[in-house]
Amino acid sequence: MKKLVNRISLFLFTLVFLFACSGCVTSVQPTDANSGSDSDSTDTSKSEISIGLSLPTQKEERWVKDRITMEAEAKALGVDLKVQVSEDDAVKQDSQCDYLISQGIDILILAPSDAKSSASIVDKAHKAGIKVISYDRLVMGTDVDVYLSFDNVKVGELQGEYITKLVPKGNYVVLAGSPSDNNATLFKKGAMKYIQPLADKGDIKIVLEDAITDWQPSEAMKKMQTALSANGNKIDAVLAPNDGTAGGCIQALAEQKLDGKIPITGQDSELQAAQRIVQGTQTMTIFKDTRELGKEAIKIAKKILNGEDLGATQTVNNEKIDVPSILLTPVVVDKNNIDDVLINSGYLKKDDVYKK
Repeated sequence: MKKLVNRISLFLFTLVFLFACSGCVTSVQPTDANSGSDSDSTDTSKSEISIGLSLPTQKEERWVKDRITMEAEAKALGVDLKVQVSEDDAVKQDSQCDYLISQGIDILILAPSDAKSSASIVDKAHKAGIKVISYDRLVMGTDVDVYLSFDNVKVGELQGEYITKLVPKGNYVVLAGSPSDNNATLFKKGAMKYIQPLADKGDIKIVLEDAITDWQPSEAMKKMQTALSANGNKIDAVLAPNDGTAGGCIQALAEQKLDGKIPITGQDSELQAAQRIVQGTQTMTIFKDTRELGKEAIKIAKKILNGEDLGATQTVNNEKIDVPSILLTPVVVDKNNIDDVLINSGYLKKDDVYKK
């Protein structure tokens, strides 16, 4: 009888143990399945495409818009998007991209903080079997797979043509963007197509020609202060490479009560630039619809991974190869078309622009 009781007890203990273990396995499985999830992911299934996105900054409005657009597009297309932001630190960006590669991404979208040093990121990605999209800024000196941007020489041409038509003679301040950004070189090349011939004729005198490290508005303000002081405030036009640097220059002009009196260019169609245009302190900007650029980046990434044709009909040389390129069209914006281009398109809100 005692043996029978012992057997029954052992049998019941075994049942309880098996039931408990079964419950343990069930509770562990969902945790394991989600262990690789990312804050930017929309789905963690194994069949999901994983895209790494490395951005140079979130301190400029346009780069904030790029990120928002790409995150929304990735979510809509069921793509896992892993985002890293280097804040204009090339060494940090290199380390962040190493991390993305280690996370098993399928493809990398790279907007380089430094056009030349970022070549090592592309090389490391390729060694890991990962293709790279050079986003907005071209990575130099490496066999990057595709370049997606706007026609940046055209951006500069639009700026140069606009300012020289408005001010065909006089003293010019000519500023360029960051030396580490190849786009800055392209912008200036385009602008000088119109400015240089007039300078060669003597119609335009370039009283200051300089680059702005990391596109910093504070540095642009200092350079503008120097130009004003050296020329007794006699400045007739300012080529500012983007809206941030334009804002810095306008601060310097305001100190001399010259804001709104000297034509100045810009680029990116940031809200503050739009506000300055309607107020009359900034003359123009260039609209590059980052909503379209961001959406296109995610779509191109999927096409590459699916082996589809990208429709890249242009190339841009990066000092090593002619990179297959997809270049969108920039648009001039001034007080005459700001409502049509920026507000009616939904890019900016009218109440924000006009501060109603």
